[in-house]
Amino acid sequence: MPKYSTGGGGGGGDGDSCELCGRTSGKLRRANVEGANLLVCSNCAPHDDNRHKDQKKSSSTSQSDDSPRNRRKRAAQRTAKLYDQSKGDSSHWEEGGTNYEKDRLPYLVSGYGGVVESARQDAGLTPEELAEELGVEESDVVAIEQGRATRTDVGGSVIRALEERLDVDIVDE
Repeated sequence: MPKYSTGGGGGGGDGDSCELCGRTSGKLRRANVEGANLLVCSNCAPHDDNRHKDQKKSSSTSQSDDSPRNRRKRAAQRTAKLYDQSKGDSSHWEEGGTNYEKDRLPYLVSGYGGVVESARQDAGLTPEELAEELGVEESDVVAIEQGRATRTDVGGSVIRALEERLDVDIVDE
């Protein structure tokens, strides 16, 4: 058979030649090479795509157990690590507890961030100046303008202060 045959050609299929290199061999085996299912000799066997996948799988499983339970556990650990890095230490939670019911974030209208940012700019204020005037964190003002109020735990009191100061309606009632 010719070199690089897919095995389906009408040539002289004597069945004992490698379909990749053409070498004659009595010990041919099936291999998937770049999507083609070929009969290959021992010299061409390392080109088998399935062999590489099996090696990757065995090397990754030797490093860590890839069971669904352990994948979920590692995902939770990564999430916790990211949360800890983004929030710093947890002493403020331990001392003051949570404040969800006292300062619950209301439902906000779609596009609230752009509304707040435009109103702040119209008032001639920077995020830092607005935050200082309202007695809130600048990061909360920036988060609201970027539409991330729910992901950054901005309290409802900040939203109400912004609505009042900038004379905007961003709460969806």
